Amino acid sequence: MINKNQEILAFIEEQKPNILKDWQELVELEGSTLEKPKVEKTISKFQSWLEAEGFTCKVIDVGEQTAGTLIGMLGEERAGKPILFSGHLDTVYPEGTFEKEFQIVDGKAFGPGVLDMKGGLIIALYVVKALRVLGYEETPIKFIVSGDEENGHQLSKGDDLFVEEAKNCLFGLNMETGRIDNKLCIGRKGVINALITVTGVGSHAGNDFESGRNAITEMAHKVLLLHDLTDLEAGTTVNPGVIAGGTVINATPASCTLKVDVRYKSLDAAEKVVNEIKNICKKTYIEGTSTEVKIIEALKSFETNDKVEKLLGFIQTIAAETNHDVPGSVYLGGGSDAAYVGIAGTPAICSIGVLGQWNHTQEEYAVVQSMFDRISLVTTVVLNQKTF
Repeated sequence: MINKNQEILAFIEEQKPNILKDWQELVELEGSTLEKPKVEKTISKFQSWLEAEGFTCKVIDVGEQTAGTLIGMLGEERAGKPILFSGHLDTVYPEGTFEKEFQIVDGKAFGPGVLDMKGGLIIALYVVKALRVLGYEETPIKFIVSGDEENGHQLSKGDDLFVEEAKNCLFGLNMETGRIDNKLCIGRKGVINALITVTGVGSHAGNDFESGRNAITEMAHKVLLLHDLTDLEAGTTVNPGVIAGGTVINATPASCTLKVDVRYKSLDAAEKVVNEIKNICKKTYIEGTSTEVKIIEALKSFETNDKVEKLLGFIQTIAAETNHDVPGSVYLGGGSDAAYVGIAGTPAICSIGVLGQWNHTQEEYAVVQSMFDRISLVTTVVLNQKTF
């Protein structure tokens, strides 16, 4: 077991001002997924930091409406498989949403993307810096940094690129939001959106009631059936979340739309529930209405398997034997790009970024000390990769 805690802690102590400065700079480079030029600027900054550490980088175009994906490789000539760090630099909120940008209050850092997930990428950057100071040259180090994770790559080929670039790595660390309870994510549900439109026939509800074909009523027949597709034992949930239809109270509604959120644990479960949704939408209850359904895959499931369990155990053992807090494990309902690392055949752990809460809200915060703790732990994990 390689234990260089003292050297790592001395490095972190010396670098604390720079860590906080870089974290602030990255957070204050705001940009939500569809603010392409702003996200590109953020990616360019992070690329410059990687290149300063010796990485060979490229940004690959994945779609017209979103920023590209940054690929960085250090030590490609080294023996062994690369260790992969992954993440994203787009955020949920557009620039200017937050009244205040980066700030630290009572040991907590606040700001857009401070937790989700710019803090995690700063951890990965300083792990690389620490490894260089320690003279680590055992394996290549690879980065995959997306510019369009927050909308699930719906307008790009970023997911396909992720799978291709994540192949043949020793293991992957997705530097997503760390949980406040210090648990690492070993699985995530996939996300599907079903957009359903019923078209009926509009008419006057008083003078010409019989000519109408009520789209809302047709949708009502379907809503309860869709809700009943939920199978908690299998981990599948189907939530009819947004419905809209009609114009005025005295007119038969000619149109009704429904947005349905679907979560699932496995690709087999996804196929099953999608087929069931389509079958429900095929059936017509009110003659003269028609139904269309559009299935949008937001993020695929990150499936737990033996390789993932082995990687978790490896990290827990390293933590225990080098005086770090031993993280637990958790299975989460929200998706992430760890799914594509897993699909590529590379074992992955997710949520190993800075600890905090309330991501996707304006109360989002990260625990500053956890930034330093995670740099120490992850550096030690990489140093001991031969025992994995």
